[in-house]
Amino acid sequence: MGFLEIIKVILLGIVEGITEWLPVSSTGHMLLLNEFIHLKVREEFFEIFLVVIQLGAIMAVVVLFWSKLWPFYIRPLSSVEKNQLEKESPVKRTLLTFILRFCDQEKWMLWFKILLACLPTIIIALPFDDWIEEHLNNFVVIGIALIVYGIAFIVVENFLQGKKPKIRKLRYLSFKTALLIGLFQVLALIPGTSRSGATIIGGLLLGTSRSVACEFTFFLAIPVMFGASLLKLVKYGLAFTAWEAALLIIGMVVAFAVSMFVIRIFLNYIKRHDFKIFGIYRIALGGIVLVYFLIKTFLF
Repeated sequence: MGFLEIIKVILLGIVEGITEWLPVSSTGHMLLLNEFIHLKVREEFFEIFLVVIQLGAIMAVVVLFWSKLWPFYIRPLSSVEKNQLEKESPVKRTLLTFILRFCDQEKWMLWFKILLACLPTIIIALPFDDWIEEHLNNFVVIGIALIVYGIAFIVVENFLQGKKPKIRKLRYLSFKTALLIGLFQVLALIPGTSRSGATIIGGLLLGTSRSVACEFTFFLAIPVMFGASLLKLVKYGLAFTAWEAALLIIGMVVAFAVSMFVIRIFLNYIKRHDFKIFGIYRIALGGIVLVYFLIKTFLF
């Protein structure tokens, strides 16, 4: 029985590693997969598992984009900078020396944009998280959200066809645009929407290129998923058995390994293709979810 549960966790980790980054809703896929394999654990633990397993996928972003995200470095000061610093007061000189020598200002600006974009989700998620989970986390909402945003992807791609994006580099993303993308991320609180799907659509509509929309979406996932995992752990505590902890670690490791490949493949794919195929896939999956659970509800 233990070996079988490990196989199930590996499958869940694989699905998480794939669907967390593709705009197809990891929630919808995990719901369907668990319906057929049904991981035999406590219901409270499974709720934690579905959120915390995402940390493995998030770590793949940290590893792959470390050079773009790590804001500290060490460099010598130029003679011009030294002369300018000599004119400052001791306190200001010390502060400016630290900033110039150890802080990559462009990366700090990126992090400020990321945190700004997270604010709308934090403001809305904290007070309404329990209500959303209780009232919206069901197959009807998930199926409809899959279909609606699948249609949205196709409509947005048709609308943007032939138009050149205004923002082709991440450093040109303004604070205003980052905040607006963050507002789109709020839509992902509805199960089945897909966090990456909502923010990518938002980015495209706001004039970013596909690669910029995807990279910023990946970076937004870091504080959002860490925060969501922390909330779950605080809410339910760390009362894991050794077996449950082992399952969680296995799931995270698998999600991390799979994400390392999926992110690279996805970014290469969007350089030459649009998102219509994901829209079609979402519509098909949403139909499957609705039909399957309606049949199950009325026949069983």
